[in-house]
Amino acid sequence: MEKKWQKKWEEAKLFQSNPDDREKLFINVAYPYPSGAMHIGHGRTYTVPDVFARFKRMQGFNVLFPMGWHVTGAPVIGIAKRIREKDSKTLYLYENVHKVPKNQLDSLSEPENIVNYFSKEYHNVMVDMGYSIDWRRELRTTDKTYQKFIEWQIRKLKDKDLVSKGSHPVKYCPSCGNPVGDHDLLEGEGATINELTLLNFDFDGKILPTATFRPETIFGATNLWLNPDLDYFEVDVGGTSWIISKDSFNNLSNQIKDLKIIGDVDPNDLIAKFVINPVTGKKHPILPASFVDGEFGTGVVFSVPAHAPADYIALKDLKENEETIKKYSLKSILDDINPLNVVTNKKYGEIPAQELIEKLNVKNQNDPKLEEATGELYKVEHSKGIISSHIPEYGGMKVKFAREEIKNKMISDSQAEIMYDFSNHPVVCRCGSKAVVKIMDDQWFLKYSNLDWKEKTRECLSQENIIPSEIRSNFDYYIGWLEDWACSRRIGLGTHLPWDKQWLIEPLSDSTIYMAYYTISKYLNQMDGEDLNDAFFDKVFLNSDNFNSDSLNSDNFNRDVNNEIKVDNGLVKEIQEEYSYWYPLDWSLSAKDLIANHLSFHMFHHVAIFPKTKWPKGMVIFGMGLLEGNKMSSSKGNVILLSEAIKKYGADVVRLFLMSSAEPWQDFDWREKELIGTKRRLEWFFDFANRVESIKGSKLDLNNIKKVELTQDIDIWMISQLNIRLKDSTKALEGFQTRKALQNSFFLLKKDLDHYFYRVKNRLNKNNHEDSDEELIFVLSTILKNWIKVLAPFIPHSCEEIWSNCNGKGFVSETFWPEYNPDLINEKIEKSEELIQTLVKDISQIKNLLTEDANKIHIYLAPSWKWKVYKIANEIGRPDVGKIIATSIEAQLNDDKKELSKFAQKIAKEMTKTSYVGQIDEKAILEGAKNFIELEVGSEIVIHMDNSFDPANKAIHAMPYKPAIYIE
Repeated sequence: MEKKWQKKWEEAKLFQSNPDDREKLFINVAYPYPSGAMHIGHGRTYTVPDVFARFKRMQGFNVLFPMGWHVTGAPVIGIAKRIREKDSKTLYLYENVHKVPKNQLDSLSEPENIVNYFSKEYHNVMVDMGYSIDWRRELRTTDKTYQKFIEWQIRKLKDKDLVSKGSHPVKYCPSCGNPVGDHDLLEGEGATINELTLLNFDFDGKILPTATFRPETIFGATNLWLNPDLDYFEVDVGGTSWIISKDSFNNLSNQIKDLKIIGDVDPNDLIAKFVINPVTGKKHPILPASFVDGEFGTGVVFSVPAHAPADYIALKDLKENEETIKKYSLKSILDDINPLNVVTNKKYGEIPAQELIEKLNVKNQNDPKLEEATGELYKVEHSKGIISSHIPEYGGMKVKFAREEIKNKMISDSQAEIMYDFSNHPVVCRCGSKAVVKIMDDQWFLKYSNLDWKEKTRECLSQENIIPSEIRSNFDYYIGWLEDWACSRRIGLGTHLPWDKQWLIEPLSDSTIYMAYYTISKYLNQMDGEDLNDAFFDKVFLNSDNFNSDSLNSDNFNRDVNNEIKVDNGLVKEIQEEYSYWYPLDWSLSAKDLIANHLSFHMFHHVAIFPKTKWPKGMVIFGMGLLEGNKMSSSKGNVILLSEAIKKYGADVVRLFLMSSAEPWQDFDWREKELIGTKRRLEWFFDFANRVESIKGSKLDLNNIKKVELTQDIDIWMISQLNIRLKDSTKALEGFQTRKALQNSFFLLKKDLDHYFYRVKNRLNKNNHEDSDEELIFVLSTILKNWIKVLAPFIPHSCEEIWSNCNGKGFVSETFWPEYNPDLINEKIEKSEELIQTLVKDISQIKNLLTEDANKIHIYLAPSWKWKVYKIANEIGRPDVGKIIATSIEAQLNDDKKELSKFAQKIAKEMTKTSYVGQIDEKAILEGAKNFIELEVGSEIVIHMDNSFDPANKAIHAMPYKPAIYIE
């Protein structure tokens, strides 16, 4: 069935989007990097925009939903290398997880073959999922025409002095010889590069360098820590000997030139020896500590037990460890060590680390609460801390200012220097090698540190619609946080820097404004890349005929000297009009882990190149995907392939589950058992269509539903419910709330329908095709027609099938979205049905408590004066009992002021729980539903408007919307 409709859509060119007179909507989702097969996490990512695109088309919008493949960069280089080297883990992963046939594995030893193989796999799976993509616009970022576009982009940025050459720290893979980004990593995605201060402690003419975020705490140092279980090197640094951990050598050797190994150092030989504090000149002992991480910093740590919870607890542990004290003869040394205060703040006393350790009940160095204690104290002392008055020169200064001043002073006095490290370890390249922080001397950078550029980008952010809204502050933070970005690589696939061909533009830098390329890619896919130059792109995107290259160094810039447009003028005009019609981008969808780079870069580049009228208008940020509660990871094999899920369940079941399990910005969890329930619900939907036809007794024709005036409350109620669900579904979809939309359009509407069938079961039993119930058939046909439409964005194949079987005209994907009719949403009818259901429930509960059978059930309705009091209470708008009583007495609603007062108190409480919709004709409602109620409760019902028969004095308890009950 699904293949059938996919073929019909393709033959009808249903999703090929061309400019016309309709209002346009351009939606883009971050194009994938196809280095492996598409999994269910990708399925959620690409189903959300498809649902929205289908929804907006049905609303009458001209929707552009394109797709391309981001294949530049180094990941496929590393993968190809591992396949070529017959790496067993990689071969297993690609054969058993990514399902590459064994006889094709060898071909993937070439990076281009990986790109081709998996971009085709993605394309086919997206077709199988029924995505409404305009495939004429498909691109690969290695296409010659796309590379010309990227050359144009990077030259525009260089024109504006936003690209420069310099020395900066970058994430770097020594094995690949390349800077790396998050997409190049197997582990460590999201790790940032942090600046640390290296303080040089003298040890008999050698240096023990210690890395810290808090150089101001040097005044509170009491000792140094080494980990006796780690390996250490003595290294030469410009003629000076340093002692550092073996694990830190690789990182430091990429930041300090000519770093050479002199020999191994046994840390046990250094324990209990002394070093000189570079600032205070005091002697500090070297002590053993297991918490020292050899990969972080230098593997040497200076201890500030007053302000570092880890140092405090390590010192406490050591003082209680008799075996270690005896081994290194530390007793007299430890007796002389006491915490030294450096920072004062109102929240803590003189030794804040001790207070936090005790407050959080941290047991030892391995207690996970230690990290919480460290984070809390660091934040408090950074934001509110003051250097204590006894510290010379800096006493009374705020910590955040003193830190920089102390650091700079120590550097100028040759007591310290700067190093860089990752915020967390390990950081592993896709080639399998550990990444380091490298200082690149001749690297090209995008100058995201430029304050004017940041300001303009924030202006772009301010006019964008961000979903969910709380993410906006994240963008604002990262725009300010971003520094210069290494935009070039030595190896990989991609576009060469036009003025420095030894460099390739790195993958995040060539994927920032590709949305503009989509608008014209259907033309460029038919063109020769050699025919495209900067003049062409200037004309199309900026409507510029005057290209100014006077300010450029033509020798280095390698710009085409002939800036005449080589494409036919008529075609250029057509291409320009296509771009102008679709741009700006209305919605960009991507994952939350790309906020700090791809999505922020997206804004930076748009404001630098395009006029304000073409800036992006909105972004939707996705959560992550889980598999049975665990994080999905292709590289670790913890995934389910989307193609396998489609084979097992069908695309519509997969779509329905992915869209109903969580909102797009929430993390979703793929659980196999829940898929089975989703499949049953979809089967029920097909059965419902057949059931309606069976009740009608003849073939349905949804184009010609016989209009019938509804007279029965339950029919009016069902149509009212339908319109409520349509209203709420539409509102949810407008805000990309796919789960909420499905809750209303499928699950709650099904619940409404189940109730309707239950309420009309006597009519269904009576219904025969010679004397059919036309009101019932009209209601069910109307529900089915609207239901198919409102579910079409979610389960398009199933809806097309049912639509076709019911003689629906054309494709349901092309029909108009069912708008709710506010006139058909009847609050009083809603209340009437609620009255009936509550009454049945109350009677049943009372009967369950009785020991004898009930002969009759007497129902007492509230008198008119109680309705008037309720109306007064509603108009007052809050449970003000005194005012309700006073107003009711003034209106002379009841001569018995005591009874009126008592009721007013009761109604004041009741109105907070019950929605008031005005007076309803309870007698007519209950008379109309009398047969149903009697069948439900199994007793005769007698309805009373007064207390003429009231042996148990029940009538006095009757309230609006809540009759009193007496069982005889």
